[in-house]
Amino acid sequence: QLVESGGGLVQAGGSLRLSCAASGSFSSINAMGWYRQAPGKQRELVARITDGGTTNYADSVKGRFTISRDNAKNTVYLQMNSLKPEDTAVYYCKMEYVVFVKTLSAWGQGTQVTVSS
Repeated sequence: QLVESGGGLVQAGGSLRLSCAASGSFSSINAMGWYRQAPGKQRELVARITDGGTTNYADSVKGRFTISRDNAKNTVYLQMNSLKPEDTAVYYCKMEYVVFVKTLSAWGQGTQVTVSS
């Protein structure tokens, strides 16, 4: 289960911090990430971090967003700075985890981020 928090309404140039806490039975978490989906658009990767700390970002958020992870708490964060109206979307947390020898994925319920101009 993934529980997201931190979305909301912010003016352009502002900041928000999203959190996603994972719970349940799994052997390990390989990676956690944030995806977003704007109205009428496909869901896209925003940022992803592996258990080893390797990160990758969408070009549109590089330099503005930072993903981090607390392995002890099975929690991933997304610090979003210098927000733009085009960042408006529903943000979803995704976890890639292992149960026995199977790699599975799970999604959070989504949290709305709205950036006003």
